[in-house]
Amino acid sequence: MKKLLNQNLLFALPSMLLSRQNKLYFHTKTGFIEQLQRCNNVISMTSTHASVMKSGFLNDTFTANHLMNCYVRLQETMNAHQLFDEMIEPNVVSYTSLMAGYVNMGQPKIAMCLFQKMNGSLVSPNEFTFATVINACSILADLRTGKKVHAHVEVSGLRDNLVVCSSLVDMYGKCNDVDRARRVFDSMGCRNVVSWTSMIVAYAQNAQGDEALNIFREFNYLLGDRPNQFMLASVINACASLGKLVSGKVTHGAVIRCGDDSNDVVASALVDMYTKCGDVSYSDKVFQRISNPSVIPYTSMIVGAAKYGLGRLSLGLFEEMIARRIKPNDVTFVGVLHACSHSGLVDEGLKHLNSMYEIYGIKPDAKHYTCVVDMLGRSGRLDEAYQLAKSIQVDANAGALLWGTLLSASRLHGRVDIVVEVSKKLIESNQQVAVAYVTLSNTYALAGDWENVHSIRSEMKRTGVYKEPGCSWVEIKDKTYVFYAGDKSIERGSEVWSLLRKLEQEMKKRGYVGENTGLVFVDVEEEAKEEILSMHSERLALAFGLISIPKGVTIRIMKNLRMCKDCHEAFKQISDIVERDIVVRDVNRFHHFKNGSCTCRDFW
Repeated sequence: MKKLLNQNLLFALPSMLLSRQNKLYFHTKTGFIEQLQRCNNVISMTSTHASVMKSGFLNDTFTANHLMNCYVRLQETMNAHQLFDEMIEPNVVSYTSLMAGYVNMGQPKIAMCLFQKMNGSLVSPNEFTFATVINACSILADLRTGKKVHAHVEVSGLRDNLVVCSSLVDMYGKCNDVDRARRVFDSMGCRNVVSWTSMIVAYAQNAQGDEALNIFREFNYLLGDRPNQFMLASVINACASLGKLVSGKVTHGAVIRCGDDSNDVVASALVDMYTKCGDVSYSDKVFQRISNPSVIPYTSMIVGAAKYGLGRLSLGLFEEMIARRIKPNDVTFVGVLHACSHSGLVDEGLKHLNSMYEIYGIKPDAKHYTCVVDMLGRSGRLDEAYQLAKSIQVDANAGALLWGTLLSASRLHGRVDIVVEVSKKLIESNQQVAVAYVTLSNTYALAGDWENVHSIRSEMKRTGVYKEPGCSWVEIKDKTYVFYAGDKSIERGSEVWSLLRKLEQEMKKRGYVGENTGLVFVDVEEEAKEEILSMHSERLALAFGLISIPKGVTIRIMKNLRMCKDCHEAFKQISDIVERDIVVRDVNRFHHFKNGSCTCRDFW
């Protein structure tokens, strides 16, 4: 028996030793992996890497992937890539991890190159690989490559995958192809809060705010799920772009119910929304509730106060931000310079311009110099503004804004010589052609040069150039009413005309005389006669608001063009006659009319 037992032990010994070795192998392997997961600095990472190499586990793909993931997590992508290149058999996890690392480090092109390399190997991508490379396309706004990846998804049988489809919706949205984004979204058999958010963001970022709000309503109706902070921020941004204060307040209620009102991203979006909807006081209330505001909400408040004509408040917020050691960004300075421009603070504005690079290391670009040109022009320093504009090297789009700003300032001060030069420059560069033609025509008309007036009008007809029609809208009970200049088919038209005639008579008793010079300024609607002036879109919107909105409630009007001088004067008088607050957001800024005056102090 003893001999037999010894024989059995002899036969069992190799298997026992092998089992012990396997346990030791997997125990050591597990230990390394746990160690890698705990690594939080490069020194411990390097030490663990050396131990893995000495133990012979570096050729094990599973362990090597954990090692590479650790490098990626510590943002050591070069080391991760070197490890990847040394791997004998990299698998889908190896490729995807390294691709994700490059995407997170802001190097999406390298991630796309890795995906191409993967396609040439025997390794097939999974849903996370596709989501990563699609994200790279989103960052680069590379629609062409994105479509190719989408085709690959279809062939791979992942067309119904939730993660991949959500990424495709986001990619198409960021590439400005909202229709394709919607087709992918509609084809999804299952959606989660991420896919709904991607679709809302796609609409909001492509100036289709109404569609974004419709999707949000559909989400709340169908799912009843809790929206995340990114969805809420996107919906709020959509309300801001549309100037829909009522919808913005409804969304603010959803934010409070979800407990996201203290979230920095959402709070910043709320601050921006209230300022863009003309409710600076409420914007300030939201801002004051942010316990530790970053540069984003500060910038939103600075820009909002500037556009509202509250230059000193805007500059005070900037000083407060600096005192709290919050570094401004380039957008912050756009707000600061805008505040100086719309408040006539030229010397202070130039001081801030010089401080950008000297103190904060921010190099001024075209948008900052455009603000300075506007600031100098508004103050009548046209020659300086013209010389500055000529000295700046800008691309076509930025140049159009720059020269358009100078054009507006030049006509404001009657500088026919500069108007002619700038108009010709814009027409030759095929930028803001309609604006340039109309301004040039009106400038010649002001100078009595009717031959050139007729010549320009003929050229406009010949080339098919038409001026953008004036349009205003007012939101009442979450419904938007749109009005176009001269439109006689508006809702409750007879009541609107009757009220406008009564207001006109009352204004005349107070000495009001409408501008009837026949001059149309850049983006001011073309009608000049008294009876036509009363049909400007903002007046139609105002009259409709007066008969539809209860007394005591501020009337808020949005306009696509610059408010004309005559309507501006009329609105001041009407605010006093009807004893109502009226807020108008035109293409340049806000005008808050109250008791016969405006917050812009006639400086706009």
